[in-house]
Amino acid sequence: MSFPLYSASDFRHRALNQIGAPLEHAWRDHGDHVLNPESLVEVEGLKLKDAAVLVPVVDDPYGAKVILTQRTAKLRKHSGQIAFPGGGIDEGDVSPEQAALREAREEIGLAPDFVETVGRLPQYLSGTGFRIVPVLSVVKRGFVIEPNPDEVDAVFEVPLSFLMDPDNHQRDSRTWQGIVRHFYVMPYGERYIWGITAGIIRTLYERLYA
Repeated sequence: MSFPLYSASDFRHRALNQIGAPLEHAWRDHGDHVLNPESLVEVEGLKLKDAAVLVPVVDDPYGAKVILTQRTAKLRKHSGQIAFPGGGIDEGDVSPEQAALREAREEIGLAPDFVETVGRLPQYLSGTGFRIVPVLSVVKRGFVIEPNPDEVDAVFEVPLSFLMDPDNHQRDSRTWQGIVRHFYVMPYGERYIWGITAGIIRTLYERLYA
């Protein structure tokens, strides 16, 4: 069965039929991990906190959209950056999916009743101390967004077609803790998508659309 490219139905089908190595071994093969091979051992040696993010792909008849947030400037880590809804996996969370759904509700008011989880991407290990599980989902229209002002400055949507176009995946680098780090950037209008979020988006492209 075929679906229109960049539709939510097509995304769901691709999420359930990913290309590449098994999830538990594939993180080294994707995203900006590939751009920084010398840092893999260093990141693996860190004491990492388990976290999950929701990758919310909105089912829209004019082409699927991806919900992203801009974090507030007052947060301790990744302040002001573009992010997926998400956060740490708590003891009461039975799975990364439950954690991602809980965080999405807490951060942007997205009710789980509108969300269908359809898979995961390989974990993303961040130099800031997190082992992140990206949870893929399809979101049906009718939801209401209510951002938590303590965590989120803005919530916006980006066409999936834009994010999955490799021509929009630029590369940049910065020196952090004395080491040059390479990463992806995806400018979208006034929004500057980079860091962990861009790395996860690049992995999504490589696993589902490359």
